[in-house]
Amino acid sequence: MSSPSKPDWLDTGDNAWQLTAATLVGLQSMPGLVVLYAGVVKKKWAINSAFMAFYAFAAVLMTWVLWAYKLGFGEKWAPFVGVPGPVVTMDDELKQATLPALNLALAFPLSTMIYFQFVFAAITIIIMAGAFLGRMNFAAWMLFVPLWITFSYSVGAFSLWGGGFLSTLGVIDYSGGYVIHLSSGTAGFVGAWWIGPRLQRDRESFTPNNVGFILVGAGLLWCGWNGFNGGDPYSASPDAGAAVLNTNVATAMSTLTWTVLDIVYYKKPAVIGAVQGMICGLVSITPAAGVVAGWGAVIIGACSGSIPWASMNLLGKTQLWLRVDDVLGVFHTHCVAGALGGFLVGIFATAEGCAAFNLTNPGGAIDGNGRQVWVQIVGALFIIGLNIVMTSIIMCFIKYVCRIPLRMSDEALEIGDDHIHGEEAYAFFGDGQRSHLNGDTGRSPIHGDGEMGVIKGERVGTDEDVIPTNGKGDTPLAHEVKAQ
Repeated sequence: MSSPSKPDWLDTGDNAWQLTAATLVGLQSMPGLVVLYAGVVKKKWAINSAFMAFYAFAAVLMTWVLWAYKLGFGEKWAPFVGVPGPVVTMDDELKQATLPALNLALAFPLSTMIYFQFVFAAITIIIMAGAFLGRMNFAAWMLFVPLWITFSYSVGAFSLWGGGFLSTLGVIDYSGGYVIHLSSGTAGFVGAWWIGPRLQRDRESFTPNNVGFILVGAGLLWCGWNGFNGGDPYSASPDAGAAVLNTNVATAMSTLTWTVLDIVYYKKPAVIGAVQGMICGLVSITPAAGVVAGWGAVIIGACSGSIPWASMNLLGKTQLWLRVDDVLGVFHTHCVAGALGGFLVGIFATAEGCAAFNLTNPGGAIDGNGRQVWVQIVGALFIIGLNIVMTSIIMCFIKYVCRIPLRMSDEALEIGDDHIHGEEAYAFFGDGQRSHLNGDTGRSPIHGDGEMGVIKGERVGTDEDVIPTNGKGDTPLAHEVKAQ
């Protein structure tokens, strides 16, 4: 019997899984990418980088519930966008979730659907921020986030997922290879060009200040991706299980492939390289997760661990490519990997997987549907073009109409967090150096940016009793250890 607490349309299992999946995706951003960004940059940028992600998470949610959710998943307004509007009443939150442009009703409330789709929107722009770290004016970022979600992300989401023209055409994007990763990779690269580069010495030496933080963030990304891809059937279905398994298989294969290539080319395995390989595997399997077989996931993982590796380590080091300061290589890990996954799903999608995901597509090229390959290319080209145009327009609007500089001043870039936020990330000295108190008194800052000058000191008493100085006779530390 139906009741307000348990209406007839509600499947409690599906609702529980959808909320769990949404929470896993939310954890990828908060704290996943917040922590990863704090660790992957120089110490002087740890707070600013983490706060860019933290701020975006909050700003996207308000944008989403006030107008953007309906742009992406509401009534059809145009072939590529829905009718904007708020979703903040109690009736909105309690009623059955539907996708009106697709004539699809789901077995959980609209509030669950709103939150589930929000965490995808949030992580998209947080991923993009990886291309802007270490120099974007925070005021410009505050304005850019809601504008980009409104005019770029929502358009891509409706076109592919909300019942727009790309879904009608038959483009397969299981969980965001195009909507999220191709978008963020393209927009990140274009935005980085508009913003301009970091200080030259920061570009030449930008050693991570905390590799442990990077691994913590990477672990949250990998495990959180179970919700990222496993939640997109909108039910606790067999295909959700297939998507989770294929996600992990492709990611493991990509990580191993990238690591092997690092060993062959650089003669040593790199932790950060393995993390890049992991990310590329997660990205490339995303458009295909529940529609390819396990062997297809292995092939996608091998390709995502090698083709983006070549893009980043060979193409990315050419002078032409270095003109754009894409700090974390978002173009390679998300644009290249996302486009690659979208193309490969056109080849390796199975008819059985498509049916399990409630698609009418008769599989990909391996099942005799060669049309799917060019359909996927059309979808990729639209998303790339959309993000080149909209990101450029938004950046120009902020810079020339709002008169807000996109890039920080050189003075702010010299100092970093303390200048921008009045805060420092850690209570110990330097950009990852060993403490002066441990006797490390005879070398320059390891990043060579000269912020603190040459490290000098004079020993008094035992090896443990050191009075550090900065070369001018004064002590840069707040406390001194003196001989007894």
